Amino acid sequence: MSSDWLSFWDSPHSIYVNARHKDVHYRLIADQIVALVPSRGARVLDYGCGEALHADRVAAAAGEVLLCDAAPSVRAGLSARFAANPAIKVIAPPEVAALPAHSLDLVALHSVVQYLSAQDADALFSLFRRLLRKEGALIVGDVLTPDHAASADVMALLRFAAANGFVGAALVGLTRTVFSDYRRLRARLGITRYSETAMTAKLAAAGFSARCDPKLIGHDRARLAFIAQPR
Repeated sequence: MSSDWLSFWDSPHSIYVNARHKDVHYRLIADQIVALVPSRGARVLDYGCGEALHADRVAAAAGEVLLCDAAPSVRAGLSARFAANPAIKVIAPPEVAALPAHSLDLVALHSVVQYLSAQDADALFSLFRRLLRKEGALIVGDVLTPDHAASADVMALLRFAAANGFVGAALVGLTRTVFSDYRRLRARLGITRYSETAMTAKLAAAGFSARCDPKLIGHDRARLAFIAQPR
């Protein structure tokens, strides 16, 4: 991740329109990861996890959950939040690279690849291929396609808000986003986008067999999600 994006995620931001939005977002992601945990003894890595407010739900379904985020302030918050939970360990990216080969059962990479260069994504996929057990799986979510329109994001947020009781805050938040640091940074740096074919090929080049299923993770069905297993 570029230093500019890292600085953004390492500082206060308004990606979530209110506390309700943040809570239901992280609860949904946690429950979707839980549905993919293969066993009660599984070792799960959530890479680029953000605040992961409900990682304890994943930990209750697995043997160990590793939460990794590149932003130091995010890791500090995670460490404080889950200090009393022995099944949750907060680690930095270099610690992920140092994990033993074939030591993970599930890796979740949600809403990360759009902020990485194609080369950095290749390196990360190769790392996960080394770390996953033969029967393990990598989940790649929130992948934007080349023709993805901003209007699709607006409609997805409004549907999510209507289902979870924060429509008013969502409307205010959409207006605020027009003038936000996120919008300016995204306009300057751009976002990495992949078609279904391109992402499947990229995962295949790293040693995975992958298929697309937008229902796997996240609430925005216009964005893609993939499940990939080592070949």
